[in-house]
Amino acid sequence: MQVQWFPGHMNKARKDIRNVLDQVDIVVEVLDARIPYSSQNPLLATMGAAKPRVRVFNKIDLADPAIVALWQAYLEQEQQVKTLAISADQTRQAAQVRQLCRQLTPASKKTRNAVILVAGIPNVGKSTLINTLAGRAITATGNEPAITKAQQRINLGDGLTLLDSPGVLWPNIENIESGYRLAVTGAIRETAMDYEDTALFALHYLKLCYPERLLQRYQLATLSSNDMENLQAIGKKTGCLGSGAQVDTTRAGTRLITEIRAGKFGRLCFETPQMIALELAELEARKAAKMMSENSE
Repeated sequence: MQVQWFPGHMNKARKDIRNVLDQVDIVVEVLDARIPYSSQNPLLATMGAAKPRVRVFNKIDLADPAIVALWQAYLEQEQQVKTLAISADQTRQAAQVRQLCRQLTPASKKTRNAVILVAGIPNVGKSTLINTLAGRAITATGNEPAITKAQQRINLGDGLTLLDSPGVLWPNIENIESGYRLAVTGAIRETAMDYEDTALFALHYLKLCYPERLLQRYQLATLSSNDMENLQAIGKKTGCLGSGAQVDTTRAGTRLITEIRAGKFGRLCFETPQMIALELAELEARKAAKMMSENSE
C-alpha cells in the first residue's frame, strides 16, 4: 500500500511543529495502543529528540494489554521517554498525563508555566485527550482523520500550557505493513484505502495471531490458508452478497474492518517490537539491494 494523503494543512503543521519546538519543554505524543510503532510520527523522533517525551498509548480499551506492556518496556529504553497507557476520554486516566508532565518539567522551568506540545497522527485521540485535560470542549473530535486543522494554545492551569497541533501523517509510508495497519485502525481516510485489500491484510494477521477470535466472531468451522477464501466465507456468513448470490468482497471487507475498529474482536494489537524489528531489517535489505542494482546499471 502506497499512501498518498498529505493535505496542505498537514504540510503547514509539520513546519509549525519545527518552528515551535524551541518554546516547548515537553513533547506528548499520542499513539494508537493497537499500533504503537506505526502510529508514531518519525518527524517528532528527529525534531523533538532532545526534549523529555511522554508516549501516550491511547485506546487502551481496544488493545491487547500483554503486547502494550511489551511496547511500553521497549520504548522506555529510549532516553527521556516515559509512557502511559490510557483511554483519553477517561478523566482520571488522562490526569496521569498532567502529573507526569509536571514531574518531567525541568527544574529551571518550574518558575513559569511548562509548555507541552501535544502531537499525534490523525485519529489517535489527540483532541479527545486535550478536551479531557481541559475539562471542556476545546478542540473538535471525531472518527474522521484530520479534524484539527490549526494550532492552538491552551492554559490548563497548575503551571501547564498545552500547544495543540493538527494530526500529521508523513507523506510516504516506507514500511508497507505500517500503511496497512494505519488503514485497518482508521488513521487513513477511506478514500485513500481499498477495503478489500486492507481486509485481506487484517485477515492474514488475525488468522496467525488471533485465529480463535475469527472463528468465534463469524461462527466458522475452520480457516483456509487462502485469505480470499476466508473473506468469502465471512461474506457468506454475514450476508454480504451481490448479484447471483455471489459474495461482494468489498462489502465483506468493509464489514470486517468496521468491526475491528469497533472492538468486536476483543482487545487486539497489530504489531510487536520483534515484528517491527524484522520488518525494518527487511526494508533496509530491500533498499540496499535496490541501491546496488541502480549502481550496477
